[in-house]
Amino acid sequence: MVLLRFAPSPTGALHLGGLRTALYNHLFAKKHGGKWILRIEDTDAARYVPTAVDGIRNALAWAGLPHDFGPGMDGPHGPYFQSERLDLYHSYTRRLLESGHAYRCFCSPDKLAATREKLARTGSNATYDKSCLHLTEEEVARRVRAGEKSIVRLNDDSLPDRASPTDIVFGILRDAHASLPTDPILLKSDLFPTYHLASVVDDHEMDITHVLRGEEWLPSLPLHLDLYSCLGFKPPQFAHLPILLNPNGTKMSKRNGDVSVLDFMRRGWEPEGILNWLALAGWGVHHENGRASPPGTPPTQPPDSTTVMTLPELIEQFDLSSLTHRRNVLDPAKLAYLNKHHLMRSWQSEQGIAFQAKRVHDVVKAAFPHSLYTNVEYITRVISVLQGRITNLHDVPTLAPFFFVELDYELPEAHSMKRGLSADDYDHVLRRVILQLESSSPSTQSDIAVFLHDACEKTGLKSKVFMTALRHALSGMKAGPSLPEIIDVLGTERTAERLKLALSAHKTSDSK
Repeated sequence: MVLLRFAPSPTGALHLGGLRTALYNHLFAKKHGGKWILRIEDTDAARYVPTAVDGIRNALAWAGLPHDFGPGMDGPHGPYFQSERLDLYHSYTRRLLESGHAYRCFCSPDKLAATREKLARTGSNATYDKSCLHLTEEEVARRVRAGEKSIVRLNDDSLPDRASPTDIVFGILRDAHASLPTDPILLKSDLFPTYHLASVVDDHEMDITHVLRGEEWLPSLPLHLDLYSCLGFKPPQFAHLPILLNPNGTKMSKRNGDVSVLDFMRRGWEPEGILNWLALAGWGVHHENGRASPPGTPPTQPPDSTTVMTLPELIEQFDLSSLTHRRNVLDPAKLAYLNKHHLMRSWQSEQGIAFQAKRVHDVVKAAFPHSLYTNVEYITRVISVLQGRITNLHDVPTLAPFFFVELDYELPEAHSMKRGLSADDYDHVLRRVILQLESSSPSTQSDIAVFLHDACEKTGLKSKVFMTALRHALSGMKAGPSLPEIIDVLGTERTAERLKLALSAHKTSDSK
């Protein structure tokens, strides 16, 4: 069975890059009838944030990416926190020491720093002089008994000739070992493993078949394959996912800008829109670099970067061989486009509109705390006439404030709308509509459209003048829903009241 893992560190909120990694693991697992594990890599005690695990789980739940095994979902591979697996890492460390693939190093941090400087001055690429490798077994045992602190290093000299690693996304990595530090550290002096040892041991013990992780771990791939070789393990297949970039080309990070999933949740973006956006960032055309589709599998045509896709559609079409190795810019305009279209899909049923109205209710209430028109049923009607204009649910209060509160006709947009209208024409239009509303109460948008056409003819004015005057009085905004839609939501009684307020404001402004 295909089994993958998403292994974040609980050092802060889940960010967009992490969510995309979780998404790709989910897509690949589900595409191949497999499962995926949420594993918490919490061996860095200094950077541990107590609330981070709950934050990660909440973000994944919001996105609709439930893990099959992990915290809260026990299974055969636990425990799922690395801090609870220390005995396992110590056991494998002893195995490496006994086989000669690893050794203890007693050098102090100051000595190591001095050694690196000395090697650098000689032009050497080495980062350590291997001095502790030559300690006798008796000397090592004596120093351990004496309580001297030590770390455990991989013994590069024990490794056979190493082939160039191959990655599903980046292809063959030539001269990859040249960038590794000399005899990398496997176990720290606090007896916690480094990422390298812990991830290799866990992936083996959990029977992981494929490792999908960020590009930042690509330079470590040759080291991890060395560890698999030293321990006699069959390695999983690796796919490293290209780094996501900000629109200005800089690397996305927690320290630069709003990249946490929580920020996007708070700002009202749809989880389907976010997943669609992230999935297509890097889902590019096929290219060479030593890669190929699995045997017997014809390459699939990757979707365009603005193809609107649901999670089931993403699962069906996902193909690791279609991932590009180029770094990808996350374009906010594409998110807006995709989010808008996912909203439009959700509004194809009355239940979908009602669900979204409940979601945005608190936002509307906060924007208009004194309004009498912020109940869910009313917001549902507002959304119904704003559908094609909403990019983000949080746009509702700014797109159509006139549905929730009375107008300020002195605002710049409302003021500019009125400049092209004569005072007499404006007065004539409003009085005509008020008069007709006293004797007629159209109840559907089509009836309202007929009503307005009749009123316009009776004024004798051009349709543009009539509509502009009425739109100014009812919304104070040049763009927005049609007049029949506005009147339908406001209701004829409230429409008449607003027209009277507009007339009163019109008289006041004329008298100044």
